[in-house]
Amino acid sequence: MIRLHTNFSGTVQGVGFRFTVKRIANGYEVTGFVRNLPDRCVEVVAEGDREVVKSFIDAICNSTLCDYIRNMEKEWQPATGEYKEFKIEF
Repeated sequence: MIRLHTNFSGTVQGVGFRFTVKRIANGYEVTGFVRNLPDRCVEVVAEGDREVVKSFIDAICNSTLCDYIRNMEKEWQPATGEYKEFKIEF
């Protein structure tokens, strides 16, 4: 199990980004969250099998959201197991 911490920048707030990420997450065995940050970025933290998490992030980047993403910063970390589901944090 692994954790991927990702920050997306661009026009990623006010376009349904969090709700689309949540919908995409429903198709993968990942836990974690998506939330808006004060600097107008969107943060995604996902835990699961490394290949599943990678496929989940690839699905985000290959979705309708790709037009809004200017940059993506990724950091792989050890999983903590603290999440029980994938949710939108407000």
